[in-house]
Amino acid sequence: MGEPQKENDLFFTCSLIEYIARKTHNTKKYVVEKLGYEKIKKIYDLADVYHSENIEKISDEFIKDCKIENGCYELIIEPSNKIPSYWEIGRVYQKLIIMINSNPQEYVKTTMKVLSSWIIEKIDNYNSSMYYENSEYIFNCYNEGKIL
Repeated sequence: MGEPQKENDLFFTCSLIEYIARKTHNTKKYVVEKLGYEKIKKIYDLADVYHSENIEKISDEFIKDCKIENGCYELIIEPSNKIPSYWEIGRVYQKLIIMINSNPQEYVKTTMKVLSSWIIEKIDNYNSSMYYENSEYIFNCYNEGKIL
C-alpha cells in the first residue's frame, strides 16, 4: 500500500520548491517568500495533476508568475560527494514536515515554516551528513534549534 495522497502531495510540493530553488540559484526561504501561502497551497492542492506534467514547465510557470529572479545561492559540494536529486531532498523535507505537524490541513503553513528555518541550510550542506541522517535525528535537531 502506498503513502496517503496528502503525504504524496506534500512530497511533490517540497520537491518542486527544491527544484525552483536550484534552478534559480536561490534559498528555499527566498522561494517560499516569493511563492507565498496561496501559490504553495495551489501547488499542494493540485500536486496530483502537476505531478503528471513536466516539472520544468511547471517550475517555469511559477517562476514567471511569482517573479522569482535568479540569485547567487550555490550548493557547495566537494567533488567526491554527490548532490542528491530534488526528489530525494523533497522526501527529506516531507518527512520532517509530517513529523512536526501531521495534520494535512497544516502542511502548507508547516512547509513554509520549515523551509524558511535554520535547518535547511544544514541539510543543504552536502559536504556534511545531515541530509541523509535519519528523520528522527533531523526532527530532534529542528526541535532543539541546533545540531545535536
